[in-house]
Amino acid sequence: MKELRYTLEPYKGMKTRFRCPNCNKNNVFTKYIDLHTNEHLNDAVGCCNRLIKCGYHYKPKQYFQDNNISFKTSTGNNRINQFKPVPKTKTNFIDAELMQKSKVSKSQNNFVEFLSNIWNDETAQELVEKYNIGTSKFWNGATVFWQVDNNSRIRSGKIMLYNSINGKRIKEPYNYINWVHKALRLEPFNLEQCYFGEHLLKEDTSKPVAIVESEKTAILSSVFLPEFIWLACGSVNNLNEAKTRCLKGRNVVLFPDLNCFDLWNNQIQTLTKLATFRISTLLKDNATDEEIEQGLDLADYLINIKRSLEI
Repeated sequence: MKELRYTLEPYKGMKTRFRCPNCNKNNVFTKYIDLHTNEHLNDAVGCCNRLIKCGYHYKPKQYFQDNNISFKTSTGNNRINQFKPVPKTKTNFIDAELMQKSKVSKSQNNFVEFLSNIWNDETAQELVEKYNIGTSKFWNGATVFWQVDNNSRIRSGKIMLYNSINGKRIKEPYNYINWVHKALRLEPFNLEQCYFGEHLLKEDTSKPVAIVESEKTAILSSVFLPEFIWLACGSVNNLNEAKTRCLKGRNVVLFPDLNCFDLWNNQIQTLTKLATFRISTLLKDNATDEEIEQGLDLADYLINIKRSLEI
């Protein structure tokens, strides 16, 4: 069996994410590491996490070809014999009491207010309980989306800031996103992410599962289409085999945003040995050219339908 020598560096906080050499954005670039030395291969060899808007991916094989470096020489037996595998870092978790306190906080939560505006206070609170939606004081009005795995362990919480009127993320003057373990300075902290909403899987093992990109979309879709267990992978490139082991034997439908349909459709091939996957064409079949250009997601589509029926 061919030995894996180079791999994208696992996420261990923002110290493992760098400025992309192509789009020049900070904290979006994942470098390849040499598993024999546990060091970065080269500062330009890696993948930008902004797969749609940037798409930069410079692979080790291409790097060797471009620089006339013999791959065989770089993986000689003398190096392999000296190689000692780097032990897997233990995954850290967050205390459950912290999550519970955030769920009952009386501080402003723009996202929960948005949910109340879409439906009512009662439905909003039901969603807070169901999806473990917390409140953070890191920014005034901020929301915490807690990642709780299917063993009820809290991986961490993603802190984000939303507009309470339209439900859109606030990205100016900068992108308002952080992690609970970073905000609390719990270092060192090894974050191994799970699906948002993963804890719901054990409630009904026969119910089909739907996966979307954003936490907001999963939460809203669970009300509009309750026949699914709704999960979110958190970003366009977070749909991967490691996360998907919890779905073994399940029937899964992917609902990609319009701008990543092809990406997710191709990704299915690497996941089918774990579960039965199919991809929804609901948005692709019904979106206008303008909506396609805007990268419409399922939550936008469902809200638009709801509002049109209320007129």
